[in-house]
Amino acid sequence: MKLRFLGNNSTGGDCPTLYATDRDTYVVQGWQIFANDLLMQLHIPDGEAAVEVPTELFDHLKEDGLPASSITRVQAPVVILTAQGTCVVQGKVVTDTEALAQMSIPHYETCVEVSKSDVIALAEEPSGTDFQR
Repeated sequence: MKLRFLGNNSTGGDCPTLYATDRDTYVVQGWQIFANDLLMQLHIPDGEAAVEVPTELFDHLKEDGLPASSITRVQAPVVILTAQGTCVVQGKVVTDTEALAQMSIPHYETCVEVSKSDVIALAEEPSGTDFQR
C-alpha cells in the first residue's frame, strides 16, 4: 500500500497523522487507547484497533481535494467524540510492511485503515437537513 501524506498536527513528526492510500482508504495514525473508560465503550473485533486523534486532524482532508471540516457526529469510523476535543477512530490495523516503512510510529501510537467513503460521510452535513432557513 502506498501512502500520501495529508498532514499532522505537530512539528515533531511523531504525532497523529492522516494519509491517503492507493486503495481508496485513509490511514489514521494516532494515540493507542489505554484509558479504561474509553476501552469499556468500545467493541473492537480481531484485526481492528482504535486510535485517538484531535478532531482538527481531519482539516487535512483539504489536501485530498475535500473541504476541511469538523467531525461533529459519531458514526463509523469515528466511534467516540471526547470532551477533550478528540475523537476515537476505529479501523483495520495496518500491517502492510510497505505502508509501515513509510511512517514513523512511536511506541505509544498505532495506525488504522478506514474507508474513504466513511470519512467523507463524516465531513458532510447529515442528509435531509435544511440549512436554508
